[in-house]
Amino acid sequence: QVQLVESGGGLVQAGGSLRLSCAASGNIFNMNAMGWYRQVPGNQREPVATITSSSTNYADSVKGRFTISRDNAKNTVYLQMNSLKPEDTAVYYCNAYVSPRLYWGQGTQVTVSS
Repeated sequence: QVQLVESGGGLVQAGGSLRLSCAASGNIFNMNAMGWYRQVPGNQREPVATITSSSTNYADSVKGRFTISRDNAKNTVYLQMNSLKPEDTAVYYCNAYVSPRLYWGQGTQVTVSS
């Protein structure tokens, strides 16, 4: 089993910044890709950013504003979010692929006020 615990969400004004953290624990020996998704009520969960040992990928809507990074020593992935917009408001979920399963955190709310 793998446990993922997110933190760092909150309320911020448009143009502001937040940094989300996701700490992984448990049987993470084969952990490979990690990432962040977000979901607005009534909508599907959508990918925001992913990171592997060799690459990062971002949704077009966050390119240039968000940065995903990973501290392997701490088994933690981060999402630095700058220049936040009201449309970034969502519950943000961390995930991790530990073969052969994909694990999810419980989510953290990000609210951007205009």
